[in-house]
Amino acid sequence: MPGSSSLEAKKRRVGRAIHDEQRTMQVFLALLLVHLPAGKVLMSLDRMTWEHGEAPLNLLVLGAVVHGSTLPLGWIALDPTGNSHTGARMWLVLKLLQALPARRWRGLVADRAFIGREWFHFLRRQGIRRAIRIRQDTILDELRADEWFDDVQHGEFRVIAEKAQVFGEWMRVVATRSPSGDLVIIATDFGLQETWMLYKLRWSIECTFGSLKSRGFDLEPTGLTQPKRLFGVAILAWVSLLRVGIWLHEVKSIKVLAHGLAAMGLVRYRAECLRNALRWDPANLAALFTLLTTPFSALGAV
Repeated sequence: MPGSSSLEAKKRRVGRAIHDEQRTMQVFLALLLVHLPAGKVLMSLDRMTWEHGEAPLNLLVLGAVVHGSTLPLGWIALDPTGNSHTGARMWLVLKLLQALPARRWRGLVADRAFIGREWFHFLRRQGIRRAIRIRQDTILDELRADEWFDDVQHGEFRVIAEKAQVFGEWMRVVATRSPSGDLVIIATDFGLQETWMLYKLRWSIECTFGSLKSRGFDLEPTGLTQPKRLFGVAILAWVSLLRVGIWLHEVKSIKVLAHGLAAMGLVRYRAECLRNALRWDPANLAALFTLLTTPFSALGAV
């Protein structure tokens, strides 16, 4: 930070800025929405948890899939050890719909922790298409889901010929088996091929959580205990690093190791470029600011 103030004074200034009560979710959302591509965006929902001393954090996070990651757009703190309840999910979706109407949603993907009659009804009423994994013991037309698909093999994809009642909703049900042998059953409003293409992108939110918590951004060791505003500040910093990492990767690709995986994630890749511009290179900083207000490319675009 510029100026001749002491380090402690600068820390206090940062603290006052972060804890400013005017920094609401609506403020963070407005700053994050500029990164979304034009057209429809796929949304992903999941919980992010981590431990810090005696104050474990448990956040329900809803975001848009961009460049192999999920950009968090809204979040709500849950009980430290509990799963999300339907009311929290509905509240989060409704908050986001105020800024991003359902016509902009390509759909919502979520795992089997996010199921239930009221929840499925709610999404349909809001005009949100669904691709949600269901449990093997879910009843579909008087049979358990795993009884419909017990002989499905890895690499095989199967769909029930007619739509089935899933938590009171008429939906397609498709299934395959993972390489580890787990039966993956998805209730969906999409066709077979589109369902698998979209549902595979659900993993992008796990990539985001891993990047935020430990692999690159290292949020977990910071002692974050007040997610209402501090998490929003962290997300703004994280998405800035992601945007710069993608740009640098397009200029010079990240090295791929012998086992086929990238040597580092996009958030870590050349993050010093942004730090150095902020400190020492005003000319480069202007170019980076332009980049940071440029939307991500659309899903599937190069």
